[in-house]
Amino acid sequence: MPTLSNLPQLHSYGHPLDMDDDKVGLLRDSSDAAEDFDELRRRFDTDGYLYMKGYLDRDEVLRARASLTDRLAAAGVLDPAHPAIDGICRPGAGYVFKPEITNHNPAVQDLLYSGRLVEFYRGFFGEEISHYDFTWLRAIGPGKGTNPHCDLPYMGRGTHRHLTCWLPYGDISFELGGLMILEGSHRRMDLLKNYVYRDVDSYCANKPEQVANAQNGHHNSGWTFTGTLSHHPPMIRRKFGGRWLTTEYEAGDFLTFGMFLVHASLDNRTENRLRISSDSRYQRASEPRDERWIGLNPPGHSVAGKRGRIC
Repeated sequence: MPTLSNLPQLHSYGHPLDMDDDKVGLLRDSSDAAEDFDELRRRFDTDGYLYMKGYLDRDEVLRARASLTDRLAAAGVLDPAHPAIDGICRPGAGYVFKPEITNHNPAVQDLLYSGRLVEFYRGFFGEEISHYDFTWLRAIGPGKGTNPHCDLPYMGRGTHRHLTCWLPYGDISFELGGLMILEGSHRRMDLLKNYVYRDVDSYCANKPEQVANAQNGHHNSGWTFTGTLSHHPPMIRRKFGGRWLTTEYEAGDFLTFGMFLVHASLDNRTENRLRISSDSRYQRASEPRDERWIGLNPPGHSVAGKRGRIC
């Protein structure tokens, strides 16, 4: 069990984190209040996240992992000299974004969109829920993790009160590099307001170069907002205050948070292992959904998802 006294040096996006007790810490485990949704809502309002340790059935999560590693092996991502379930990647695998391997995958679909996880969100929201049809599946090889950002710029065309569920498919040590959140950042609208309401798929319809880029699906000259808040996790922490909070995750854990919470991930500092995780999104069924992530083949950030505006 990690404690503040035995944390190793942590790294994110190629930068060593400041390791003083007032700059880095451990996530608060809310599994002790798993059936008390009033208390969970109070903690969420305060912390901006809920870390639910061991809430899901470990064996079910590991079965979902096996379905994913089998598909990663078939796609040539894994080293065939090792069992697929170990998630040992071929040299240079780097960042693998393969949402398609969750499609027609009952082990993953049942885990994320039925059973205990759905019951959690139904209880938390206090009403019937809906979810996005798109699942963000990531397999992160050795190297840099995800840079600091909020989720709203990528999915803000419907409600702004939906939640992300980050779920690890296996145990994730500090070395393998799990998700981290910036403490209290959801309350720093003074720093977020000019960033968080921007849309990564919005372009200036009165600027020909941006129209051309949108039509070709390019994020290049004249249209460069990618949703990134910073490439320097220690620096953004100094700006916002608070601590970077993380932990060593186990299969069966999940972390949920809202659209205004700054988060990132630790670097994968292993020699050859993939960190496999997914992001899924849940909301009140009564609230509008972002059309980019709905349907059998959601448009996402493709050309079909672009929206022009007068700048």
